[in-house]
Amino acid sequence: MSTAIEITHLSKTFGTGKRALDDVTLRIRPGEMVALIGASGSGKSTLLRHIAGLVPSDRDQRAQVAVNGRMVQQQGRIGRGIRETRAGIGFVFQQFNLVGRMRVLTNVMAGDLGRMPLWRSLLGLFTDEQRRAGVRALARVGIAQCAFQRASTLSGGQQQRAAIARALVQGAQVILADEPIASLDPESSRRVMATLADINRSDNVTVVVSLHQVDFALKYCRRVVALRDGRVMFDGAAEQVSADMLRGIYGNNSDLDFGSLLGPQADEDLRPVAAARFALA
Repeated sequence: MSTAIEITHLSKTFGTGKRALDDVTLRIRPGEMVALIGASGSGKSTLLRHIAGLVPSDRDQRAQVAVNGRMVQQQGRIGRGIRETRAGIGFVFQQFNLVGRMRVLTNVMAGDLGRMPLWRSLLGLFTDEQRRAGVRALARVGIAQCAFQRASTLSGGQQQRAAIARALVQGAQVILADEPIASLDPESSRRVMATLADINRSDNVTVVVSLHQVDFALKYCRRVVALRDGRVMFDGAAEQVSADMLRGIYGNNSDLDFGSLLGPQADEDLRPVAAARFALA
């Protein structure tokens, strides 16, 4: 398979008239780790949700999204067999999406629900092998000791790693992570990004992660896609990204975190945000 994710002429217009995606075309190869960067409202989250088939695009005759060779949506209609297609796509949300009152292990084993008979999933009847797989996944992300705690007792970074473990149990070939470190401290952010990078390298899982923090995008992802107003403004190697290039795309009033790209002559209205966020890095 030459493409893990193929997006062609994808547009999305909300009922308010706002165009969230504007003729986006992207091809992502198997095993790539790609950062989507952009300010709030640039279309990052909307694009990830379209890749996962959670929402349909505008009804353009040319529009389609395919993942792992399966059609997710075409011409504004979600594809048939979307449940089976989604079984190969792990989605890591910014707000973790764990059930706080349930044990961490149970939350993680929920990644296998797509392959279970409906009656077993409704009753939560997991097999011993599924439990072992859940523990292995938690060990992989470094929190096996938390398996029998309630999810609500975990820190934000631990909850996010539990969400990644759930995607591992799911057997996802593609992981989409939507601002997974937006609400985390720098150390937790590093652990979450390092975990995603390890899965990408060791398991050849395709990872697409949306980020505000340019430093993390450049450190962990070889390819960067920059969005503005729903359009792809840059798609290339991480080493090609510079502060000047980003200022050219976003200007000086963006909430995008430029981090250490800011030099001593950086604009005063950009430096305080980056300094505050990376003071502990």
